[in-house]
Amino acid sequence: MAVKIRLKRMGAKRAPFYRIVAADSRAPRDGRFIEQLGTYDPTKNPAVITVKEEEVLNWLSKGAQPSDTVRSLLQQKGVMKKFAELKQAK
Repeated sequence: MAVKIRLKRMGAKRAPFYRIVAADSRAPRDGRFIEQLGTYDPTKNPAVITVKEEEVLNWLSKGAQPSDTVRSLLQQKGVMKKFAELKQAK
């Protein structure tokens, strides 16, 4: 089973709100997921991003692949840098 860390769209029309989730790559975008890892609210100015860093690092170390958008969000929060440091330490 290939696990992806990606966005799940929530909210109303023209008022998107996203959850950052770990999901099976074969599952639909807004379908089943394994674990919720954070949120992303682009409607606020500036956009609000919350991330459970420990869980995200755990999934990344297990081989989960973030989508391009989630990767950029994690870079903004500094999670990808911590993950790279963990890989260097091994």
